[in-house]
Amino acid sequence: MPAATRIHRDVVSYVRRSGRMNESQQRAWDAHHDAWVVDLPRGERLTSVAGDARIDWTAVFGREAPLKVEIGSGTGHALTALAEAMPEANLIAFEVFTPAVASTLGRLARHGVGNARLVVADGAQALETVFGEGTISELWTFFPDPWHKARHHKRRLVGPAFARLAASRLARGGVWHLATDADDYAEAMREVLDAEPGVVNCHDGWAPRYDLRPLTKYERRGLAAGHTVHDLAYRRA
Repeated sequence: MPAATRIHRDVVSYVRRSGRMNESQQRAWDAHHDAWVVDLPRGERLTSVAGDARIDWTAVFGREAPLKVEIGSGTGHALTALAEAMPEANLIAFEVFTPAVASTLGRLARHGVGNARLVVADGAQALETVFGEGTISELWTFFPDPWHKARHHKRRLVGPAFARLAASRLARGGVWHLATDADDYAEAMREVLDAEPGVVNCHDGWAPRYDLRPLTKYERRGLAAGHTVHDLAYRRA
């Protein structure tokens, strides 16, 4: 793999929380884990990915289709809506919080969605190891942790190294959709992505709201608190 795309995740962009599931989450996990959760070889950390991990996504889904990836899928509201809207695509979501993955499994099942798979792992690291260059048709990063304190900004997901990696994994013409309600993070994202030669802004500045992204409880809470949601969309050059 070219050194230019390698990203080191010694400082991660998330905090591991308790892995304890409630009863409904445990039922969903037990019922759907084997079908919809893809297990990856682990690195040193519980959510890290072994450097030699490889995945045949065509075999995983049982078909060849455009790959669309979400990093940080939470409880799966966006993933479920996007999978329903894109039955022709194979969707892969990365989330480090196991109960959230279990909730997503239950939501996918209730909606009868079968074209999504989940991975409990560091999505930034997995992007480097289990996707080849130019293989992702669409990438989604919705409301990543803003890490408000300046001393924690190094933990933010969207930085120069990750932007370079993401650009390399997008197919020609592939689009990276991002959203945040943290003003300073939005500006930082835009600065980073404008400086990345592998992608170009699809709009003259901020993007209109991505119409396939559902309005989640998290987003509603931010809007109610007076936050502005900033969308960005960058296309592989």
